[in-house]
Amino acid sequence: MIPILILAGGGSTRMGGRDKLMEDVGGQPLLRQHARQALALGGPVFVALPAADHPRAAALAGLDVQVLAVADAAEGMSGTMRGAVAMLPKCEAFMMVLADLVAIDASDLRRIDQARTDNPDFVIWRGATADGKSGHPIIFDASLRPEFAKLHGDGGGEALVNPRKAQTHLTPLKGRRARLDLDTPQDWDDWRAGRLT
Repeated sequence: MIPILILAGGGSTRMGGRDKLMEDVGGQPLLRQHARQALALGGPVFVALPAADHPRAAALAGLDVQVLAVADAAEGMSGTMRGAVAMLPKCEAFMMVLADLVAIDASDLRRIDQARTDNPDFVIWRGATADGKSGHPIIFDASLRPEFAKLHGDGGGEALVNPRKAQTHLTPLKGRRARLDLDTPQDWDDWRAGRLT
């Protein structure tokens, strides 16, 4: 199994002082849920945090994951991705998961991993909404690793993936789960009330 990288370096700036990655989901913090789901696939799991002693690290206690302290996380998504990918071990490909996607589960991770096996002529494999909008998780072929060193700002990996749409395989996942992130307390309230799915 290829490495799975969970991106958890963001600042939850729209949560009014709460940390969205520490919100309770099924009796555990969202970040811990993501880590456990990733571990279920059997490969190495890495979690990118702003620092090794960040409060989020407590949510990972007892799990066989490796925390990657990303000094440039404050720069935004690009800084987190750039720093974390540089620290991954040598591999033929790696999966990237956004830690704030509340509905993604282990079966979704497996589907994207299987898509890479079944469709080897691509360099990016990613989840999509049921109506075909690209989302997460994403697997990147190792040949793209040098491109991550060029990322800057808060655009994340769009500068990398947009020019490679013809080399990207999309796998539709249920509903909007490939893009369903909860950024505000109201988002969380709506999701818990069943108004966001």
